[in-house]
Amino acid sequence: MVDYSVWDHIEVSDDEDETHPNIDTASLFRWRHQARVERMEQFQKEKEELDKGCRECKRKLAECQKKMKELEVADPESGKGELEKLQAEAQQLKNEEKSWENKLEELRKKEKNMPWNVDTLSKDGFSKSVFNVKPEEKEETEEQKEKKHKTFVERYEKQIKHFGMLRRWDDSQKYLSDNPLLVCEETANYLVIWCIDLEVEEKHALMEQVAHQAIVMQFILEMAKSLKVDPRACFRQFFTKIK
Repeated sequence: MVDYSVWDHIEVSDDEDETHPNIDTASLFRWRHQARVERMEQFQKEKEELDKGCRECKRKLAECQKKMKELEVADPESGKGELEKLQAEAQQLKNEEKSWENKLEELRKKEKNMPWNVDTLSKDGFSKSVFNVKPEEKEETEEQKEKKHKTFVERYEKQIKHFGMLRRWDDSQKYLSDNPLLVCEETANYLVIWCIDLEVEEKHALMEQVAHQAIVMQFILEMAKSLKVDPRACFRQFFTKIK
């Protein structure tokens, strides 16, 4: 059985929703994207503030504990009152430290459950590819698309089917790394058609497996489209994040 739960955390791109014909779609997408970016920036700011507060608390606690040790060694009797004061301060700082760490842990859980989108998938921390901006291409006619698809399938059908049967993320990434030409619309289209054929043949389990790989390829293509790059330049990034 293929596990689809990982897809629950993916946020569709801004251009996938249908809008009313009277709405300025381009502006709406920009506003949505800007709002999402602002939410991410606010989240990052909150995280940095918590990190800073936690570090400062740890610094004060270490300083307080150092003073306590120095006082115990120097003159424990005459400095008893000061020592008790420092002990109380240290206990308070320990409580504050625990509070900071709990807040950070809650934020990490929140971050882990945040839906992925093009902005989070394309963060520098996850990138292992050098992106080349994809040049503008002329719109192909239906006849050209059909001919291109037929030629591609005749040449790479065996490789496409092999990819469709892969179950592990690492295997899929390695196979696409070895066969980067498969990262294209033709592969996605073939996998979808294959799914339909398998469903008609009532091979439901096999259909689910191939459908999973079709979704993988489709999401890579959507991410490349949003970033305006060649899909072969960003598929590694997709696997790095989703695994």
